[in-house]
Amino acid sequence: MSKTLKTEIIAVGTELLLGQIANTNAQWISEELARVGVNTYFHTVVGDNMERLIDVFQKAHQRANVIIVTGGLGPTEDDLSREAFHEMSGIEIISERKSMKKIEDFYKSMNIEMTENNRRQARVFANSTVLENKTGMAPGCLLDHEDRTWVFLPGVPREMKQLFTDNLIPFLKSRNGHMLIQSKVLKFIGIGESALETQLQKLIRQQSNPTIAPLAQKDGVTVRLTAKSNTEAEADNLLEKTKQAVLDEVGEFYFGENNEKIEEKIASLLVKSNKTIAAAESLTGGSFTNKLVSVSGASSFVKGSIVCYDTSVKTDVLGVNKSTIEQYGTVSEQCAAEMAKRVSEKLNAEIGISFTGVAGPDVTEGKKVGTVYIGFHDKNGANFVEKCIFNGGRNYNRYRSVLKGFEILLKYLK
Repeated sequence: MSKTLKTEIIAVGTELLLGQIANTNAQWISEELARVGVNTYFHTVVGDNMERLIDVFQKAHQRANVIIVTGGLGPTEDDLSREAFHEMSGIEIISERKSMKKIEDFYKSMNIEMTENNRRQARVFANSTVLENKTGMAPGCLLDHEDRTWVFLPGVPREMKQLFTDNLIPFLKSRNGHMLIQSKVLKFIGIGESALETQLQKLIRQQSNPTIAPLAQKDGVTVRLTAKSNTEAEADNLLEKTKQAVLDEVGEFYFGENNEKIEEKIASLLVKSNKTIAAAESLTGGSFTNKLVSVSGASSFVKGSIVCYDTSVKTDVLGVNKSTIEQYGTVSEQCAAEMAKRVSEKLNAEIGISFTGVAGPDVTEGKKVGTVYIGFHDKNGANFVEKCIFNGGRNYNRYRSVLKGFEILLKYLK
């Protein structure tokens, strides 16, 4: 019987504490661990200080059995991860011949004299498993110490990801014995985390294998399914059955799985339905179209957009009737409806979508901040306007408006 893996991720670097860079390594590692059913119990960030590093390492050794350290393996004197672990464990630090030759060959090929401190990057722990760095200099290493597994990885994200993917994922799977762990992430939009959990409550209460874990994220809500099995086929079957049970309850909000993005789903639905789209963007300032055209092949389904932030652009360029604005204002159902219809006509698209509202920080036309109207026009189908009230700052309200636009399109095109 394999023991439960309790993982702690330690990110090393004073620049992280100063806020100069974000700790994206820990986020990425946690996501990858979750995909193979390994739980992360702690995230720790510590600066380039020997005393504090040793203290953090000692605490991690007491409460986790897999400790992943990123950063502090570079050539300078403040790269102290190896030295701190040596002080704690007494394990010797040695120079790894293959890595040292790679570093020397690099400087020779560049015709640059190598400074002596670059030799520091080739150091690993005695009797450790050396992890080859295929995109940078410093190798990683993996070793067991007092029934704990310690992993040391570079802090540069592209280097860390290569070492983790090539080495850590297979290793962690092997530590789970013969049990195979597979995960699938289902993605939803248009429903909140609490509402989703309520609708899935019966399934969650009955869960055993696979497990069901809802999680709110920036672009919607996800449900992570994790199955344990002796074979890949059996795990896939368990995941598929549970996925179907989840979709039976909340399938109307589902748009994809794993790394699929909402804009990619909308793009595929537009292509499938043989429809093109154009956008009239006041509130969102082009961000809806920007997100949609990030999808490869967008020219086949996006006709374009008109950013009509100023009232005169709405009337003189887009063609909204001045009487509509005089009577109802720019932040209105009537204006949103005309904007969607006019952009569809102007750019010869089957679908027109429009965004107008009050992002903030000030009240506009007597409408409170967060009031948004999204117009929808299909030349051969539905025409409607959806009113939304968002409760956030300026950029949050604009971003939520874009997501709501995608949600409306998803419901219509599905």
